Amino acid sequence: MATAAVFARFLLQKSTQGFLFSSRAVPAFSSPFLSRAHRLEPSDDELYQRTTVSVMQKDVDNGVLIHSYSSAGFNIDGNRVYGPCAVLPPAILQWKIGSSKDITEESVSLFHMLEPKIEILVLGTGTRLERINPSVLALLKSKGISVEVQDTPNACATFNFLMSERRIVAAGLIPPSPSTALEVLGNNNNM
Repeated sequence: MATAAVFARFLLQKSTQGFLFSSRAVPAFSSPFLSRAHRLEPSDDELYQRTTVSVMQKDVDNGVLIHSYSSAGFNIDGNRVYGPCAVLPPAILQWKIGSSKDITEESVSLFHMLEPKIEILVLGTGTRLERINPSVLALLKSKGISVEVQDTPNACATFNFLMSERRIVAAGLIPPSPSTALEVLGNNNNM
């Protein structure tokens, strides 16, 4: 009780010296805009209309992106690539493999000889996810390269996502086979 009386006396002394400007106990530097309870009114909108933004640095190019794929190949930044390809930003190369069974230690050697060294290799195995020879995965792991094996549609999306995060990534992609659903649809239209 004595502590409260001393505190009240302190406040009265300070208020007479000009420290408190109102009968309410509010901080001297309070602002309605710093308060959580402040509600915006139409006149407050004028403050926000005067806000300007200056772009100090434009975004750098996101690098190579895979825009589409088909059974024939890929559209990579407007470049049409037919058949399997190796995407090694900024280069796009034909990859001399026929199927996921052709992915060998020799066929992935171009990925681990790159400078700067890639962090992640995304392998698209066609329409379905296929198993890769464990010796190939062990070789890439020994070279410090993480491998993400997926079906080609998901591999394209993963590659684009990693590129947008500015990761050092490469892709080995096999085009998906033609969809059987499109063939069935085509046959029904001929009726």
